Amino acid sequence: MLVFWRYGYEATSLNDLTGAMGITPPSLYTAFGDKERLFLEAVEYYLAKKPCFFESIVAEPLTAKESIRSYLEVIAISQSDPNQPPGCMVVTSATNCTAASAHVQEVLADYRGQMEAGIKDRLDRGVREGEMAADTDTAALASFFVTVIHGMSTQARDKAGREKLLAIGAQAMRAWPDPV
Repeated sequence: MLVFWRYGYEATSLNDLTGAMGITPPSLYTAFGDKERLFLEAVEYYLAKKPCFFESIVAEPLTAKESIRSYLEVIAISQSDPNQPPGCMVVTSATNCTAASAHVQEVLADYRGQMEAGIKDRLDRGVREGEMAADTDTAALASFFVTVIHGMSTQARDKAGREKLLAIGAQAMRAWPDPV
C-alpha cells in the first residue's frame, strides 16, 4: 500500500513491490494474480484504515456544518501525517495513467464519487433538518468541498504542512451558506 501510495499505480514497478514485500515475482503473482489486483487490494486496505470517507464523520451527532468542518480537519491531519506518504492515495495514485490503466482510474473515480455522494447526503440531511436553507444547492456545495479535499491532497504532496492544510479547510468553511 505504501509503495503504491508514494509512487502511484503506474510508476510503481514489480521490483518496487517485491522489494517492499520481501517476496519474489512468482510469489506476488501467485498471491495476487497481477499488479492491478494487488493495487485494488491495497486501496481496499487503505480505505479500511484511513479516514477518507465521510461515513466516519456522519455517524457523529454534529450539525451539517460541524460535520464538514470536522471532516476537513480529519483530512488535513491525515494527509499531513509524517508517518505516511502525504496526500490521499485515492486522489493521487492513479490520476496520470495510460489507457491501459483505465479500469484502475474508474475504480478510484468511483471511490471519489462515493465521497462526494456522502457529503451531499449529509448536506441534504442538513437541509431537511432545517440547518440550511431549503434552496441550498447541496450538489454544488458537495462538489466544492470535494474539490477542496482534492486540492488539500495535492498541497500535501507538495509538502504543505498540517497548519497550512488546516487553514485551507478553515478558509473553505467561509463558503458555508448563510444560515436559515
